[in-house]
Formats: sequence, structure tokens, C-alpha cells
Amino acid sequence: MKKILTLAFSAASLIVAGTAVTRAADLSPSYQEQDQDQRNGVKIGYLTCEIGGGVGYVLGSAKEVDCTFHSTVGKERVDHYSGAIRKMGVDLGFTTRSKLVWAVFAPTAGYHHGSLSGLYQGATAEATLGVGIGTNILVGGTSGSIHLQTVSVTGQLGLNVAATGTSVTLTSVD
Repeated sequence: MKKILTLAFSAASLIVAGTAVTRAADLSPSYQEQDQDQRNGVKIGYLTCEIGGGVGYVLGSAKEVDCTFHSTVGKERVDHYSGAIRKMGVDLGFTTRSKLVWAVFAPTAGYHHGSLSGLYQGATAEATLGVGIGTNILVGGTSGSIHLQTVSVTGQLGLNVAATGTSVTLTSVD
């Protein structure tokens, strides 16, 4: 029990630190925001996902996702994806549906229908006591070349704490 509480406290600390970084980034002047990042490639759009509610068991959880991609490159393009988000690690409690928005980075500015399909892996930190927040960083997709960076932290209701390795599988439904 002591080990679980220690891990839960560590997860909460990660969230507080992540929130501080996010808030600091929000205070930066807008001219510093760049659509190209040397490490992550070119921002090609945004992926908005509705995440199903569920119960986190001590060692993890699995929830359905329904996502919409909005391209910022060339002609406005919208694609729909379905899939699952799986967490492995400390994930305790329950949550209702939540929403998450990721900025999508690719090696080049081109985007083709269904190119976000694939497996993404990374890390998650969440804390919920009534209303909660969480953040994710994931890499994967086509040959591991797509990066998903949290733009909007999850808003969720429930009672939950999680510090996990995370995988998301996306499949094009268009």
C-alpha cells in the first residue's frame, strides 16, 4: 500500500510539473510558436480524440477512442479514426468520457488519407479528484515518424491517478 501511495504521489507531482510547464508555454508570446521543430518535423494538423470512460485497474486500463484529424497543410482535410488507448503502470480509479487534443508532427508537410493509422507509444500522467487533468506524449504511426504532442490537456470527471506507459492504436474509418 505504501508503494502505491508513493507512486500515486509521484504521478501527482508529474502532473503539477507538467501543468506548470503548460501554463508557462501559454504565457509565451505567440511569435515564438513555430510550425516546424527540428526534432519533431512539421506540424501538419490537430488530432482531437474523445476517450471513453472506464475503470483503471492497479496495473492498467484500456479505453476506446474516437478521433478526428484536422489538417493545417494545404486544403483543409478532415479524417476520422477509431481505436484504443491502453495504459500499463499505476492506473487507479474511474473516469467518465474525456477529450484530448494533440498537435500532429510529421517529417514532411505532406498528408495522405489514413496516414495517422498505426501504433503510438509514450507516457501519461493524470490526476482526477472530481475534475482532473492529464497529459500524454506519443510517437508512432507510419514507421514511427509521427509525433503527437498534447496541446490541450484532458478534461475528465472521476477519481483517478495514473503514471503509465501508454499505447494508442488508430485505424482510419473514412
